[in-house]
Amino acid sequence: MTGTTRHTLSVLVENKPGVLQRVSGLFARRGFNIDSLAVGPTEDPNLSRMTIVVHAENTPLEQISKQLHKLVNIIKIQDLDPADMVDRELVLFKVNAPAAVRAELIELANIFRARIIDVGRNSLTIEATGTTDKLQAMEDLLRGYGIRELARTGKIALARGSKENG
Repeated sequence: MTGTTRHTLSVLVENKPGVLQRVSGLFARRGFNIDSLAVGPTEDPNLSRMTIVVHAENTPLEQISKQLHKLVNIIKIQDLDPADMVDRELVLFKVNAPAAVRAELIELANIFRARIIDVGRNSLTIEATGTTDKLQAMEDLLRGYGIRELARTGKIALARGSKENG
């Protein structure tokens, strides 16, 4: 397959200092731009899971996978199939919310199954989780009200249950 494809990599690593730097450095040396990177502990306190979203051609991605496997702290790498994974992101939006539009914003949050987590005199902070597309749609609508601040986690993902022994 030619062209550029978005890949979601699930990389199980030893939970040790410097692993993130070595992994991200490998991508940088190969000229890959990481779209999203999320790292956190797993069910095993000795391991962390890195979820890396990258645009790449298939062949160079295979090369980078082989090089990642050579790093001593890498346990397992999966290039997750979009049809066989579940993925989510978390975003916090702080939006302008004068009294005249506050009810509209609360309704908008409800439509997206988001939560109001902070109320200021002229602002609301909204927490939302979901797919990248859902959160982008919500962001697009909230821009009309004025987004003061935005923080987004990046994608986390796991293979679906049918891949339990994979």
